[in-house]
Amino acid sequence: MFNGNSFRDAIISASNNLTNNKKSIDELNVFPVPDGDTGTNMSMTLANSVREISKLEGATAGTVASANASALLRGARGNSGVITSLLFRGFAKGIGDVELISSENIKDAFAFGVEAAYKAVMKPTEGTILTVARIASEKATQSFENGDDELTVFKNAISGAKEALAQTPELLPQLKKAGVVDAGGQGFVTILEGMLSVFENGTIIPLTDNANDVNSLPEENSTLNAAGEFETEITFTYCTEYIVNRDSSVTKEPKELRSYLESIGDCVVVVDDDDIIKVHVHTDHPGNAIEEALTFGSLVHLKIENMRDQHERAKHDAENAKKRPAKSADLKEEIKPVEITNPYGFVSVAAGDGIHGLFTDLGVDTIVSGGQTMNPSTDDILRAIENTPAETVFVLPNNKNIIMAAEQAIPLSTRKVIVIHTRTIPQGIAACLAFDFEADSSNNAIAMQKAAENIATGQITFAARDSDFDGFKIKKGELLNMIEGKIAFVDTDLEKSAVRLIKQMVKKQSQFITVIYGEDVTDLQASSLEEQLNQKFGQKAEITFIRGNQPVYYYIISVE
Repeated sequence: MFNGNSFRDAIISASNNLTNNKKSIDELNVFPVPDGDTGTNMSMTLANSVREISKLEGATAGTVASANASALLRGARGNSGVITSLLFRGFAKGIGDVELISSENIKDAFAFGVEAAYKAVMKPTEGTILTVARIASEKATQSFENGDDELTVFKNAISGAKEALAQTPELLPQLKKAGVVDAGGQGFVTILEGMLSVFENGTIIPLTDNANDVNSLPEENSTLNAAGEFETEITFTYCTEYIVNRDSSVTKEPKELRSYLESIGDCVVVVDDDDIIKVHVHTDHPGNAIEEALTFGSLVHLKIENMRDQHERAKHDAENAKKRPAKSADLKEEIKPVEITNPYGFVSVAAGDGIHGLFTDLGVDTIVSGGQTMNPSTDDILRAIENTPAETVFVLPNNKNIIMAAEQAIPLSTRKVIVIHTRTIPQGIAACLAFDFEADSSNNAIAMQKAAENIATGQITFAARDSDFDGFKIKKGELLNMIEGKIAFVDTDLEKSAVRLIKQMVKKQSQFITVIYGEDVTDLQASSLEEQLNQKFGQKAEITFIRGNQPVYYYIISVE
């Protein structure tokens, strides 16, 4: 059996192995935009745990597993980091409070981990880290049922994970075309191999000399999120979210609530632990969803959004392709919330001092530095929330790969937290402008989300690698011109690209064009572009230029 020290060392070894290999995992991402840092996000997530569990000596296996799960949850960066944290949250549940880990604990750990990860996404897609984890779990179960010891069960789980990883290109055409396996799945296998080194040989894999030189490399394929979820159109009217504070006297299981919600809607997410059940569902009958939840306990953080006005934008998004050091996991002791002095407050994620200043001018209380290639952790977002002197805090992630990490902060915060699903900086700006201090939080959430979805966003960046993607043969360094995250065309001339991209974005009814230029664009270049745009569109729309100083993207453009 494995004791607490062995499990601690296994996580440290896994973290080192992941850090050593994060560059090669990053490079598996098939979308050429320089924000594909799956390996980096997963390694930074695990590193947060290492800082905490390294302090534990002689603790039980259950204590180490619990501390690991807590640290990973709060240190999770990007969708890949969140899914990793959910897998290990299941591990902690499977291990329980035991002193020594048995073969049955390992079997349960994989099973609970897979259950937690699959439940966290709306529509899991096979061929991703979820598939790799699921097959690993199935092999662990078979091995346990065959009477194998704990080491053999774990080794068989890894064999299953590797087999599943090799098959991911057959399940996802994008991977097969690129000739790569799934990045998240590879990261999970790398974690398991690091753990095995300790379980089998008692050896912690050491960090290599070049382990820390790739902290800002390209996140996940923007066609898929890290959980392997293809985002599809919303067919029900109301997006309903809440947290149930579980009544200890209720014997019903959360899966019963999930089954009911699936009968009245779709996009169901039900994540639970001993104290709470977190729910997300799209339905035409939010009242029924609430009434059923009340049979499990009391409700907090209730949010209902009308999705019909967002439907066309959601459909469009479904066609699209997408560092601060992590801190301590013991946030309940370390974070001291500031005094609440306002009914509402705002947290925004942004990169670039110009964009920071813009959000501050719009009334945002706390800025979290981050964005493309710099996904903040749940810890970072939670700290920002707790440092906002408001009873209700609206969070603007402004990046699709930060939304999951932001939502993980909801049950951890002392505030009421509402995450607006903003995927770009222009969407975040639009959401801020839509806020009405005279309206309640629910109506504001609806208005802010609607405003965000009504903004067209264009972005110009560079290709991080050669790629054959979405019908484009792309060379490293070429300019990627994107509308709503989807490549519109590839070019080599920055000014001509910007004019052409904006021309494609401007519609008959367009009235405002806003161009935010980044740290790699000079004021002279911006002035030249502004002159051209005024000549072409000045009679039709109001044109505004803002120095954002953002990294990665030369221009971020909004048209409304």
